[in-house]
Amino acid sequence: MNPYAQRRFWNYFLLAFALVIAIGSLLYTSYLVKSIKRSERTRAEIWALSMKQMTTSDDNDFLNYVFAVRDSLTVPAMIVDAHGEIITTKGLDASRTYIKVPDIPAEKNSKKYDPAYFQSELTSMKAEHEPITLKVIGNSWYVYYHDSFVLTQLKIFPYVQLTVIAIFLLIAYAAFNTSRKSEQNQVWVGLAKETAHQLGTPISSLMAWTELMKEKFDAEEDPLIAEMENDIKRLEIVADRFSKIGSQPVLEPNDVYEVVKDFVDYFRVRVSHKIGFELTGNQQLKAGLNIPLFDWVLENLLKNAVNAIDNAGHIKVEISGNKARGQVFIDVTDTGKGIPRSKFETVFQPGYTTRKRGWGLGLSLTRRMVENYHSGQIFVKDSELGKGTTFRIVLKEIKDDQQTTS
Repeated sequence: MNPYAQRRFWNYFLLAFALVIAIGSLLYTSYLVKSIKRSERTRAEIWALSMKQMTTSDDNDFLNYVFAVRDSLTVPAMIVDAHGEIITTKGLDASRTYIKVPDIPAEKNSKKYDPAYFQSELTSMKAEHEPITLKVIGNSWYVYYHDSFVLTQLKIFPYVQLTVIAIFLLIAYAAFNTSRKSEQNQVWVGLAKETAHQLGTPISSLMAWTELMKEKFDAEEDPLIAEMENDIKRLEIVADRFSKIGSQPVLEPNDVYEVVKDFVDYFRVRVSHKIGFELTGNQQLKAGLNIPLFDWVLENLLKNAVNAIDNAGHIKVEISGNKARGQVFIDVTDTGKGIPRSKFETVFQPGYTTRKRGWGLGLSLTRRMVENYHSGQIFVKDSELGKGTTFRIVLKEIKDDQQTTS
C-alpha cells in the first residue's frame, strides 16, 4: 500500500470511528431521554389520579396524603375538560394562574386570569405528549404536561456535545495540518538546497572535461560534444531550480509561446521518435515566468505524458487565452492511457504513482511551482480511459505596459 493510500485508509478509519462514537452517544442519550420521559409521565398520571381523588373522597387523612402526592409533581401541567376548558394548572406562571371554581366568579378572584397565556401553554403541551385521560363523575378530564427542564436539556445535550467535539477536532486538525505542512516544507527546502549543493561540483568538473576534450581532439564543431554541453547546461538549470526552492523567485514578463517552444524543442529530441509533438496557439500572450522553474513544470508534464503513452503516440501543447479575465491557458494533451475521473485530484498528491519505479512527486512539485511560485492553477481539464488526458495550466496574463512581478 503506497503512503497516500495508507493515509487515506487511516482518514477513513478515524472518520468511521468518530461516527461510531457519535451514534453511540446519541443512542445512549436517547435511551436516557426515554427513561426520564416514562418517569415523568408516571408522575403526571399519579398527579392526575390525586386530582381525581380530591373530588371524590371525604377522608381527611387520605386527602392529606393525596395533597402530598399532588404537590410532588415537578413538571408544569394542566387539566382540561372534554370541551377544552382549563380546570386547574400546576407549575405555571403563578401571577396569571386561576383555578376555575364554578361558585366563585372570576372578577372576585384575587388573581387575574390570562386566557391567551394558558391557551399558548396548552397548545405547547399538546404538541409534546399525548394526554392522560381521567373519568371523573361521568365526565372526561385530560391531563397535559411539559417536559422537565432537565429532560429538555438532556435532549439538546448530545448535539451541543457533538458540536463542541467537532469544533475541537476541526481546530486540532487545522493546527496539525498546518504544522505538518510546515514540516514538509522545511524538508522540501532542505532536500532541494542540499541537492543543488551536491550537483555543483560534478557539473563544474563536466564543464572542464568537455573543454579538455575539445582542445585535445580538436572537436570544436563536433555535434556530440555540442549535445553534451547542452545537457551540462540543463544540469546547471536543474541545480539552479533546486537552489530556488524555499525562496520567492523573480517573475519576469516572457512570451509564453517562445518559452514553451524552446523547451519542447529541447525535449522532443530526447524521447522516442515514435512520439510526435505539436505546438500551436496564440504567440502574442505574455505572463510572469521564472524560466528555470517553469521549464521544470513543462518537463514534468511532458514526461508524465510520455510515460502515459505505451509505445507510439502524440503530444499536443496548445496556448490560448481569455482576454476578458486576463488569463493564459497552456493545455498539454497526450494520447496515453487516461486517468479515471475519481483520480483527477489524487494524481497531484505526493507519493501517488501508477509506475513501478517512481516517487510520485512530479505532479505534486508541478502544482507547487505553478500555484505557489507563479500564482496560477493546474488541473486535469479532461481525460478518458484509453484515449488520453489534457492538463491545463492557468497563468495571469501580463500586458506590455505592466511591470515585472515577483
